Formats: sequence, structure tokens, C-alpha cells
Amino acid sequence: MIRGLITPNREATFRLGLLYSGGRIEEIDVVIDTGFDGYLTLPSALIAALGMSYHSEINVVLGDGRIATLREFEARVDWNGAVRDVLVLEADGGALVGMALLYGSRVVLEVVDGGRVLIDGLSP
Repeated sequence: MIRGLITPNREATFRLGLLYSGGRIEEIDVVIDTGFDGYLTLPSALIAALGMSYHSEINVVLGDGRIATLREFEARVDWNGAVRDVLVLEADGGALVGMALLYGSRVVLEVVDGGRVLIDGLSP
């Protein structure tokens, strides 16, 4: 089970493990964004530091309705004890986890300051 916290800014956060090509894991703080249908967004500096492989460019609709072209990279994450291959969008700002990464999970949010964030796999 993945555990996190609700921040005073009302963000659901947790630590996510990103795997380097050599197998080393870098844990980063991420925020759940249920309005994002992709896997993960990361800033370009972190993508470069982890040596992620370029995948493609895609057009996305931003929260304000504008369309932007973003670069996608391939990454591996530690997800509930299993390694998952995901696509990462390069975007300014903090690291966001979207619904594609959460798909197949039960997410429980206790939405109060310091409340628990619990993410677990759904039973088949």
C-alpha cells in the first residue's frame, strides 16, 4: 500500500520511486491530479537527471483550455512494490500523478490537514 498525506494547501501527496537505468531508485514527492488522464508529469531538469529516453511529442489540452505540445519520455516507477513502465510528460511545475497511473487502484483521501492518502490495488 502506498501512503501519503493531505497538505495544508489541500493537495493529496505521496512519495513515488523513479528507477534509474542502473536500478537505483530516486524517491520524489508527487501530487495526485484527477483532472490529468496521463501517467506522470515531471520538470525537464529531473527528466534529464534520470536520463529518461525520449518517446514522442503530443498535443495536450491544459486546464485553462489552451492546447500545448509537450514532450513525452519513457520511465519506470515503483508502483506498490512492482515496476511499471510509464510515459512521462515534460512540464514546468511540480510532479503530478494522473489517472492512468492510478488506474486499477483504490484511492482513499482523508481530506483534512495531515489527512491520510492511501493507494492500494483493487482485488480481481
